[in-house]
Amino acid sequence: MLIMKTLTLPPLQGANGTIRLPGSKSISNRVLLLAALAQGVCEIRDLLDSDDTRVMVGALRQLGVTVESLAPDVVRVTGCGGEFPLRDADLFMGNAGTAIRPLTAALALTGGHYRLSGVARMHERPIGDLVDSLRQFGAVIDYQETEGYPPLALKGGEIRLPEVITVRGDVSSQFLTALLIAAPLSGQRTVIEMSSELISKPYVEITLNLMARFGVSVEREDWTRFVVLAGQAYRSPEVIYVEGDASSASYFLAAGAIGGGPVRVEGVGKASIQGDVRFAEALAALGARVSLGDNWMEASGPADGKLRAFDLDLNHIPDAAMTLAVVALFADGPCTLRNIASWRVKETDRIAAMAKELRKLGATVEQGTDTIAVSPAPTCGNGVAIDTYDDHRMAMCFSLAALAGVSVTINEPDCVAKTFPDYFDRFAEVTAPVIAIDGPSASGKGTVAERVAARLGYHYLDSGSLYRLTALAATRSGIALDNEASVAGIAAALPARFKEGRIWLNDDDVTDAIRTEAISAGASKVAVLPAVRAALLARQRAYRRFPGLVADGRDMGSVVFPGANAKVFLTASAEARAERRYKQLIAKGMAANIHALLQDLQERDARDAQRSVAPLAQCADAERVDTTHLDIDAAVGAVMEIVQRQSAGKNK
Repeated sequence: MLIMKTLTLPPLQGANGTIRLPGSKSISNRVLLLAALAQGVCEIRDLLDSDDTRVMVGALRQLGVTVESLAPDVVRVTGCGGEFPLRDADLFMGNAGTAIRPLTAALALTGGHYRLSGVARMHERPIGDLVDSLRQFGAVIDYQETEGYPPLALKGGEIRLPEVITVRGDVSSQFLTALLIAAPLSGQRTVIEMSSELISKPYVEITLNLMARFGVSVEREDWTRFVVLAGQAYRSPEVIYVEGDASSASYFLAAGAIGGGPVRVEGVGKASIQGDVRFAEALAALGARVSLGDNWMEASGPADGKLRAFDLDLNHIPDAAMTLAVVALFADGPCTLRNIASWRVKETDRIAAMAKELRKLGATVEQGTDTIAVSPAPTCGNGVAIDTYDDHRMAMCFSLAALAGVSVTINEPDCVAKTFPDYFDRFAEVTAPVIAIDGPSASGKGTVAERVAARLGYHYLDSGSLYRLTALAATRSGIALDNEASVAGIAAALPARFKEGRIWLNDDDVTDAIRTEAISAGASKVAVLPAVRAALLARQRAYRRFPGLVADGRDMGSVVFPGANAKVFLTASAEARAERRYKQLIAKGMAANIHALLQDLQERDARDAQRSVAPLAQCADAERVDTTHLDIDAAVGAVMEIVQRQSAGKNK
């Protein structure tokens, strides 16, 4: 895999679109461990595929647990019924706190000899409070280097339950989570009491909810005492789905609030078991327009265009709170984030790191033991290089700074692989500039769009080629073009590649094959099928990448990219378009009849205008360019003028 040292984001003008979230890291690693400890087989769907989950999967396999990969986001775990098959192992846990802490507790209570280590930063993240609590069970655990920190050596021991197990809660809620998950392995009634205030309570709620889904109930007395009754054992629910990651949702919701929106995230909503969905409440308090469904959330900028300054206690959403520190750059006054002491012991000292990087962008920042105060500058610094400290959330948070209309360079951007490997591609899907060029067949939009993309240095999407490829693939498979379900299935799995100006279907160069009159007519037929258009919609939107995209088609500005930065409707008389098509075919040595071509174009125009889904029409916010009497250079010039004018207007 190519490792990027830097990624430079261009000045961004706004944000809009829809994102399907990856699975939650917190839920993914908890479910993996619970499935391994349970009786029976569990299929986990929508599992996050990231560095941290791979650490957990790798460790479980080293312990003799069968974990089968069925798809990139689906695994089947054969539970071990509370006893790991292998009683001796060296486990490397990377920098995955959600893996090392609960696994340490589970191993301590199941016996055996194990060694757990990680990257250098993991050896700086405290685990002493958890070890102290496990020793109350009788677990024998030694520190291999520094007292209170990994690496650890577990040497079995006789498990004996005192009347009450105590644990601190003011450093990390993961210590309590680890004890709760491990407690049923003792087979006895276990009482856990907090010796200090519990932070990040919503993450403990996730643990309790998931334990219940695996058949173990926990009695909770406020947030100070937890009782796991004797005789309970984990049982597989057979199939379990992982929610989208609510912490990751924060970056896209913030982008919508900063960049105008709307930006919708799918996979998590008001029915979520994750506390970080309350990030939406924080945005609403700043004046953003926020709406929620059971499985989605959406954010747009304030009606008056400016986010309000804030002073908030964010103990309940510590990970998502980091996003608000960067949102503060866009507020109308000084902002304060309080009760965030847990930032100090995460992947890096996030309070210190956040303060340093925000200052690079011109903000005045004051940091306390558990607070950070941010006073935004009138304008953000341009061309700033942001250090990420091998912390995925630093990289993702500071991508938002480019929405100030400045270029931002993210150092070591691949650190996002910890939880969201394709984050920057997905971020581009709602923020990269888009120029949408619509128009009828043979209006010249493809040639014009390609030249405009070259001038701007943008990517280019010929959406019509996707429909042509679908028609070609269906024809080659012997599928009738009016068989909507079958053609949609072809479209959804279309093995299309675009490389160096050539178009490939699997390993077959079909650049010329899709330009025949028969396939052109077939493309027009499949394009009216609603299921086919739906299947290709997400694929077209995925072409939106940095530094930007010029997309041509027949509904680019109305359906595919309704929030495009600039929209052009390119047209010409049917006679002019027929003549152009005639000359193209003759130049290729192909037989052509101009009268037949004219009739065909007129029939296509009628079908496109009358189709039930996305009929061809000029968008209200698109500017019209009639190319009947223009050559290509003049048409490109006219479009470039519109692009510059519309983009400048949206930057105001």
